[in-house]
Amino acid sequence: MNAAGMLRRAVSGLLLMVAIAAPQGHAQQTAKPVLHGKHWVAITGKPLAATAGAMMFQKGGNAVDATCAMLAATCTMWDTLGWGGETQALIYDPRTRKVVGINALGVAPTGATVEFFRQKGMNYPPEFGPLAAVTPGTPGGLMVMLAEYGTLSLREVLGPAIQMADEGYPVEAQVAKSLERNKDKLKQWRYSREVLFPHKGEEHEGPQPGEVFQQKDLAATLKKLVEAEQQALKAGKNRKQAIMAAYERFYRGDIARELVRGTQEEGGLITLEDLARWKVQIEEPVKTDYKGIEVYKLTTWVQGPVLLQALNILETQDLKSMGYNSARYIHALYQAMNLAFADRDFYYGDPYFPPAEPVRGLLSKEYAKSRAKLINWEKNDPNVKPGDPYPFQGETNPYTKLLEQWPPKPSADKDAQGSQQTSIEDFDRAFYAGTTSIEAADEQGWVVSVTPSGGWLPAVIAGRTGVGLSQRMQSFVMDPAENPFNVLEPGKRPRATLTPSLALKNGKPFLSFAVQGGDSQDQNLLQFFLNVVEFGMNVQEATEAANINSFQLRNSFTDHTSKPGRLLLQDQVPPWVRSELKRMGYELTFESRTSGPINAIYVDQQHHTLWGGSSHHGDDYGIAW
Repeated sequence: MNAAGMLRRAVSGLLLMVAIAAPQGHAQQTAKPVLHGKHWVAITGKPLAATAGAMMFQKGGNAVDATCAMLAATCTMWDTLGWGGETQALIYDPRTRKVVGINALGVAPTGATVEFFRQKGMNYPPEFGPLAAVTPGTPGGLMVMLAEYGTLSLREVLGPAIQMADEGYPVEAQVAKSLERNKDKLKQWRYSREVLFPHKGEEHEGPQPGEVFQQKDLAATLKKLVEAEQQALKAGKNRKQAIMAAYERFYRGDIARELVRGTQEEGGLITLEDLARWKVQIEEPVKTDYKGIEVYKLTTWVQGPVLLQALNILETQDLKSMGYNSARYIHALYQAMNLAFADRDFYYGDPYFPPAEPVRGLLSKEYAKSRAKLINWEKNDPNVKPGDPYPFQGETNPYTKLLEQWPPKPSADKDAQGSQQTSIEDFDRAFYAGTTSIEAADEQGWVVSVTPSGGWLPAVIAGRTGVGLSQRMQSFVMDPAENPFNVLEPGKRPRATLTPSLALKNGKPFLSFAVQGGDSQDQNLLQFFLNVVEFGMNVQEATEAANINSFQLRNSFTDHTSKPGRLLLQDQVPPWVRSELKRMGYELTFESRTSGPINAIYVDQQHHTLWGGSSHHGDDYGIAW
């Protein structure tokens, strides 16, 4: 770099550091206040659902009980998820002082093969509809979490959701608008049409904002679960066995039979055997150490390790001296994410199916150092490729030829809708699709982070169950050249974007954080974490702070394309930063809010209190006591 360039960069960094120092030094105002709790904090994507969590705490339940009640309520409220979706969780268990993972992601059903979809002229499984559905995971995930780590009964935890479904709840504007926007798709399916559009033939057939919306079929299904639990208790079963009796009824009993009948009526593939074989996995999560802080994520069946890889790469840099959201800092984030996400796109998949993902190599600090050396500090590299982590775990890469040819050439075939290119609007909608997040913590030391998803609108409702099915099948690929670990097979989990996070400091809970938003999730969570750890923001400031988003990674939905060099910035980024980024080859786009919605809990180890943060982007809300 010449002298003029060095001077320009120094001035740019100094000006931005001055710009951000003033508000931080004067009790920076946030759109929402920090939540302070001595006893507990409950945060999720819907205010009514946060109240359901608070109700469990008031009953004497722990953070897992509250989490399960919030999960049940959010699934009942549609929009970003439904009851037939998937649930991913990290739980800090104070009894063992360990973090455990909950894998409740559904699998591809019988008949869901590459050949099946190829014969239909598809390059990927469809974005929505009955053929997009994997087996429901959320009901099982909720019941296993509750049975293993909760204290209350299923009847107590499902109580708020049953009341909402049976008596109805006032619909939010966000859901009402989503129903109207997706009306043509939803009305293709009998039970979706009957449940979601109570005003047949009127101008607005769905419920209006504030209107009380009832779901009698769903209420009946949830009551059947409680009935199974209560009958088991009367028969002398213990609490855990009784909850698992409800699990059996959903996956092997009359609920399963109606779910399969209704799914197949619409043309779906799920069978009774698929439901009976599927089970929740309790796992050991993966982790890395970032400057003495242990950060935990679920493994390669979701994108979670990508955050750990990015932290390992960024740990080699002096981020604080760059200045928060300076051009150099943004460039560092973007390039680190490029490297980590390129590995995600090639190496991540279901660890319960061979081949085994090279996790040890991917998370190696030495591998991170080798990747960091590839960063060009003068401009964006639009051609970043996956690395080779195998030597860093003492093995030889079995996919060297595929790696050399990556990325694969786009197929010239048209997709099922007959289009060859996805519009920017459709790309962005898919990029940020679905999901909510749930964070809970209590004074006993339980801390929970969850990102449930699937069954978002437009969802196929399976028969008279009231259960909206997942659309997660679209996250598979059908060509090993794209990702040999994530090729569609019956019984296999698609590599999902869903990614809860927990961090420990001094061996104790420090942060619990998660966010909705498809492929943007670990991008936003990476920046949230650095906002707290590197730039000293409190948990609410960090959830609202301006983030960046990269679109250079391969989209996990629809057509799995990427937009190299495209960069989303908060619209108040100063002109000198914009100018520097353009010089580096970035295509800039802007939004007023780029932060989430992130939900998080900070455990104050000094004062033994809990701090809650919930972004001002969306319906997310928290309650503390």
